[in-house]
Amino acid sequence: MKALIHHSFGNPAEVLAVEETATPEPGPGEARVRLTLAAINNHDLWTVAGTYGFKPSFPARSGTEAVGVVETVGEGVEHLQPGTRVATGGTFGVWAEQFVANAAALIPVPDGIPDQVAAQLVAMPFSAISLLDSLNLSEGDWLIQNAANGAVGRLVAQLAKPRGINVVGLVRRAEGIAELQEQSIDRIVATDTEGWQDRVAAITGGAPIKFGVESVGGTAAGDVMSQLAGNGMLVVFGAMASPTLEIGSGDVIFKQAAIRGFWGSKVSGAMPAEDRRRLMGELFAALTDGTITLPVEATFALADIADAVTAHFTPGRTGKVLLKP
Repeated sequence: MKALIHHSFGNPAEVLAVEETATPEPGPGEARVRLTLAAINNHDLWTVAGTYGFKPSFPARSGTEAVGVVETVGEGVEHLQPGTRVATGGTFGVWAEQFVANAAALIPVPDGIPDQVAAQLVAMPFSAISLLDSLNLSEGDWLIQNAANGAVGRLVAQLAKPRGINVVGLVRRAEGIAELQEQSIDRIVATDTEGWQDRVAAITGGAPIKFGVESVGGTAAGDVMSQLAGNGMLVVFGAMASPTLEIGSGDVIFKQAAIRGFWGSKVSGAMPAEDRRRLMGELFAALTDGTITLPVEATFALADIADAVTAHFTPGRTGKVLLKP
């Protein structure tokens, strides 16, 4: 079979290439899946570049999120059958015609969810709802986040609404406000506008903002921290622009603020099965009734990975870039 392989860390557009490799066989508790579509996420490309928290051995496969159809199952697997359509968001090596996964990590996909949605169902949507759930916010509470026009930012805003949680979103350019309004996401403030802090205060009516979600890095982290109330918490989700946080010490000291990280794969791995089912059920319902939308920007063949990487990093992208076998 064919798979995307790299033999060194580096620019994914340069080091990834399609190679012939043996078709894997599932062991006990595993299943082999034939790929339909796979998503490109930032952490996939960071892994190929060697800058992520997980570093594979060479030669290395790539990709972690996909939808496909079960081909065969290993010993002891009873809840999946050949022909079952499944999604996964934590299986390494899915950028291939076929891949083997822990059967417990495969999620059967309801018939009403298209492949283009199922291919990006787990990593970002499940991380977003897990993040929101972990904050234990009550109806009427306020949350502020940057990268509001990113995939997770859009999802957090959409998923918070039916829970009655108020979200203020920060974007780095005024054009981002209109983009989000097209998805009925409001309460957006552009930080390139003078007096944006006053706009945040007007939106909240002076209500305390308990949590801030930080996904950009650099001075953007300080912008979020500056808007938190006393005893607020900054949750670091990503580092789109910089791996370093620039935060005013006064905001931390005088607000008695706290900072913690959120790594979706760690949180998901430690989550009780009951909570996982509850959150996945909430996601399926939100997709079915249109509460959340998962647009696709473009789809590329595995062999066109360089073009796919370029598309992924194109400014203004509003949907996910997908790969197909």
